[in-house]
Amino acid sequence: MLYRENGQFKTSYADDQQIFPIAQDRWLIIGLLVFAFIGVPLLVDEYLFRAILIPFLILSLAALGVNILVGFCGQITLGAGAFMAVGAYAAYNFHIRVDGMPLLVSFLLGGLTSALVGIFFGIPSLRVRGLYLAVATLAAQFFTDWVFLRVPWFTDNASSGSVSVSNLHILSWEIASPLDKYLFCLALLTVFALAAKNMTRCAVGRQWMAIRDMDVAAEVIGIRPMFAKLSAFAVSSFYVGIAGALWGFIHLASWEPAAFSVDRSFQLLFMVIIGGLGSVMGSFFGAAFIVILPIALNQFLPALGGLFGMTISTAGISHAELIIFGALIIFFLIKEPHGIARLWSTGKEKLRLWPFPH
Repeated sequence: MLYRENGQFKTSYADDQQIFPIAQDRWLIIGLLVFAFIGVPLLVDEYLFRAILIPFLILSLAALGVNILVGFCGQITLGAGAFMAVGAYAAYNFHIRVDGMPLLVSFLLGGLTSALVGIFFGIPSLRVRGLYLAVATLAAQFFTDWVFLRVPWFTDNASSGSVSVSNLHILSWEIASPLDKYLFCLALLTVFALAAKNMTRCAVGRQWMAIRDMDVAAEVIGIRPMFAKLSAFAVSSFYVGIAGALWGFIHLASWEPAAFSVDRSFQLLFMVIIGGLGSVMGSFFGAAFIVILPIALNQFLPALGGLFGMTISTAGISHAELIIFGALIIFFLIKEPHGIARLWSTGKEKLRLWPFPH
């Protein structure tokens, strides 16, 4: 009864083409944003900011970038971790080598650098697809790992191979406390999520989805596969690069190439599969699931083992985490290929008809 469109009349095309055409959805999103910006800082302690909320926001942005390429354009990638590394190291070098470089500009330049690298490694998508394209993007992962380990210039000739940043600020706002970092990441994620939602609804987004559904038919009706595929690689890599800069500057503050290993690439792909391919909301669901599950298992499995007189080691918990991830990926690929986002959408449709039969 509370989720109905009755009485919500559309009097223009602009009204009909809103991002959230149902008023309840608009108010829900506005309420969530208000709570995120105002309510969460009043209720959450420093540990939750560091361990859950900040990683969730950054990984949501990275998953959003991967979803643009994999979910909306249908181009498989196993090199998202490489593009995160490119964004992080490019932003770091812009930040330290150019005097007075604003932090936001460093991030944007890092994202643009990642986009250029993404276009280069996206060129094979014009000829190959599927497993062969996945292998081509995986080459980006090993290439960037080698470059950032072997070329000292990228790490400002640091003998340890790791880099660090400090004294981050935007104008007079010093981003030092976990709350400041949370608000900064949340603001960026809100802007980029809104931009991604609009991109997927405009002409370029429709071209991506046409290439995903049937590239031959898309080319027949006038869509240029080269532009569609390379633009998807560029936008996706830009988003992932920005997320990499946030991960290095905001979350870690000190990092080395291992922070963006191939495990990170697989983790981002798992987020998209579990959260929902081709769904902006699915990126958030997948990131929340991946961030919260290890913490939940660390609390739940030892308690469960204690009930049966067993001691579960940290290694056992880590192995259980991998087993659960694998089982869930198989489950979603077979039973619900569109992930948690599809379950959420189905629940909303049922709510719109409740209590009538459907």
